[in-house]
Amino acid sequence: MQQPALIDPFGRRIEYLRVSVTDRCDLRCNYCMPRGFRDFEVPEDWLTTAELERIVAAFARLGTRRVRLTGGEPLVRRELPDMARAIAALPGIRDLSLSTNATRLRRHAEELREAGVDRLNVSLDTLDPERFKAITGGRLDKVLDGLEAARDAGLGPVKINTVVQRGTNDDELDALVDYCIERGFTLRFIETMPVGETGREATEGYVDLAEVRRGLEQRFELLPAAMPGGGPARYVQVAGTDVKIGFITPLSQHFCDTCNRVRLAVDGTLHLCLGDEATWDLRTPVREGASDAELEEQIRAAIAIKPERHEFNDRPEKVVRFMSMTGG
Repeated sequence: MQQPALIDPFGRRIEYLRVSVTDRCDLRCNYCMPRGFRDFEVPEDWLTTAELERIVAAFARLGTRRVRLTGGEPLVRRELPDMARAIAALPGIRDLSLSTNATRLRRHAEELREAGVDRLNVSLDTLDPERFKAITGGRLDKVLDGLEAARDAGLGPVKINTVVQRGTNDDELDALVDYCIERGFTLRFIETMPVGETGREATEGYVDLAEVRRGLEQRFELLPAAMPGGGPARYVQVAGTDVKIGFITPLSQHFCDTCNRVRLAVDGTLHLCLGDEATWDLRTPVREGASDAELEEQIRAAIAIKPERHEFNDRPEKVVRFMSMTGG
């Protein structure tokens, strides 16, 4: 039986859970994880498929309807399709999506669709192979092949996530719009965030997305639009096309007053805010045999300490963990 909804101390209904199935990744994006980083969680500390299913089921009973599987790179974990299948089958879960860098998507796209994944978010900051290698350390062709495989498999909508960095990729934003128009993908521009040392360094190339929008309006007619989903993007539509462009602005125009999400790390730590160190341990009660009712009470206690807002602008040094350790 569904329990009363999760409401945080500031009246926000928490109905969106982002689940990191691994903190490991096969790329090293310059705003996310240092190139030489190796301090990953050990496998025995990872939530198992059964443990993850129990926690998500508890959230579902408390009103969570959307789940996004993230990482690190979720496709480096072999059990991912089984995890997706288990979560998609849970009563109350209406939307299951995946964030990926798409390097492994070609061989997994069809399996993910069959497992119940509805939508994809794919990180893509540039269409230039050399730039891509400089930003991520990886190969662009593998990502583009993965995107084509996702489209062929019928996964959609596919949302391209682009972190805008001055002097790195801010001169090819029109080209990314053209790429998405040609393929029917949604495009979302994201401001850099000071999460961890790499994130703080990346904010040296920070671009206010209001500037990006003004630049796009010189070439494209942008119409007000909306798009289903639990995320924070504000959307416009490119006139004469079905393509939408979203703007995610955690620094210039934060969206904390409407925050409806929390993040579960691979080790069972619940992060209550991307820009704060408030956390709650859910792995311990699960492994110590907590009943469903006790697990739900743990989740309610965690939501009770969710901060009102992040402090990216006031205290950018506050969050010391890397983005990959939290989940996207």
